[in-house]
Amino acid sequence: MTVATVHNAARPAAGARPSTAARLVSDTGTSMLRILLNYRHSPGLLAASLGVPVVMVVVFGYVFGSAMQVPGGGDYREFLMPGLFAMVATNGIMPTMVGAARDVGRGVTDRLRSMPVSRTGLLLGQTLADLLVTVVVLALLTLVGLATGWRARHGVADALGAFGLLLLFRFVMTWVGTLLGLAVGKEEAAGQLSIVVFPVAMLTNAYVPTTGMPGWLRVIADWDPISSVVQASRELFGNPSAPGDAWPMQHALLSTLLWCAALLAVCGPLAVRKFATHGR
Repeated sequence: MTVATVHNAARPAAGARPSTAARLVSDTGTSMLRILLNYRHSPGLLAASLGVPVVMVVVFGYVFGSAMQVPGGGDYREFLMPGLFAMVATNGIMPTMVGAARDVGRGVTDRLRSMPVSRTGLLLGQTLADLLVTVVVLALLTLVGLATGWRARHGVADALGAFGLLLLFRFVMTWVGTLLGLAVGKEEAAGQLSIVVFPVAMLTNAYVPTTGMPGWLRVIADWDPISSVVQASRELFGNPSAPGDAWPMQHALLSTLLWCAALLAVCGPLAVRKFATHGR
């Protein structure tokens, strides 16, 4: 066999299907672009994503903050900012849940499933696009926090670690939201289900220390995964905190990583399977 023959034999035939990895990367990028274009053509959605955190700083930091005291001392706004960062991460559930349910209700999911595309790539692109928007929102919220006196006291490295942890949690929350949206399948129902998410997010240490809660309620709040994210962020930023004696509060970083791994391991594969088998 000549060298030319070997070279031609190794070259893929014209029209050959791309590899699984290449298709995953391509479909992920296309899905990201689709979601980002949706923000571009919906300026009100982007304005709400950017504006709500700013309003939260004003309302909680100045209106409610005047009556709040952090156990052990410390400025309440420094106590609050990691909680607001964590709320931005947690809110990944709601838009992805509504968006996934809207796609199901309008037949977009069925059309996408009929194409020779990577199911994982389509959903992964949506979550990565959401992460890009989240980076912008967190950057704006950080600037507002700095303007109101918040500081990252433990240096740049720990601060970057905290933001990385927040983005990881947001990534996981988008998979949770995608699974819920695909399971509900109707935009109106998903919007109503968002109301259920609200008390889960509020029953945490994000806004107030759990030390003042009744015993049974404090246990629920301390074991809420959002509380672990908040406490880990406060430790990394070097901000005031009131962790309590519960295991997740004493090992907040480890607890957050365990929650992220468990939720992603369950919700990720289930979301891809639900997407691939919807309507069957």
